[in-house]
Amino acid sequence: MKTSNQFTIRLMTLATMMTLAGCLSEESSDVAGDPGGTAPPANDAPTISGTPSSSVKIGDLYTFTPVATDADNDPLTFSVQGEPNWLSIDSGNGALTGTPLLANVGSYSGIVVSVSDGSLSDSLPQFSVDVVQNADGSITLSWTAPTQNEDGSALTDLAAYKFYYGTSPGSYSNQVRIDSPGITTYVLENLSPATYFIAAAAINASGIESQLSNEASRQVP
Repeated sequence: MKTSNQFTIRLMTLATMMTLAGCLSEESSDVAGDPGGTAPPANDAPTISGTPSSSVKIGDLYTFTPVATDADNDPLTFSVQGEPNWLSIDSGNGALTGTPLLANVGSYSGIVVSVSDGSLSDSLPQFSVDVVQNADGSITLSWTAPTQNEDGSALTDLAAYKFYYGTSPGSYSNQVRIDSPGITTYVLENLSPATYFIAAAAINASGIESQLSNEASRQVP
């Protein structure tokens, strides 16, 4: 009889343990799969954009401020790597500023501006800055005024031209707008020695800008 009682007790104890284990398993599963969403929301990385100028004359102020956004409205911090000693960055707004001197004449490459929300970050492509002694070069532009819209209809409200130019193909760090549609020549002045890549767009009275023209290049010795 004792053996039977002991055997019965063991079965009951085992059954109880199995029941408790099942309850624990179910409760754990409910917590893990709780659609109530106690987990923190996903963090989106910030984004940064902008095209820094590629040259500066000695004694002139170099300045560039990127545009950064964050979908979560997190506080953003800016930093720079590979910068020359005459450049510094404002960690609060990303403004990169500095005034090079005669001793700083030369080319500075591998500069990277980044933004971080404290967890994730984004960076601009590496860029270079040339410090030159003079910037008295020029390029004379000439063109034929467009007469048609892109859909083939007559262009009757031409209002302005915009020229984009820079020292890297397809990357235009500078632009100039000409608000006189009757003009067909223009001189880009104060250019540092470099090869410049130039593209143009036409603008109508509604402010709509055409696609860019084919890119042209000219060298300023």
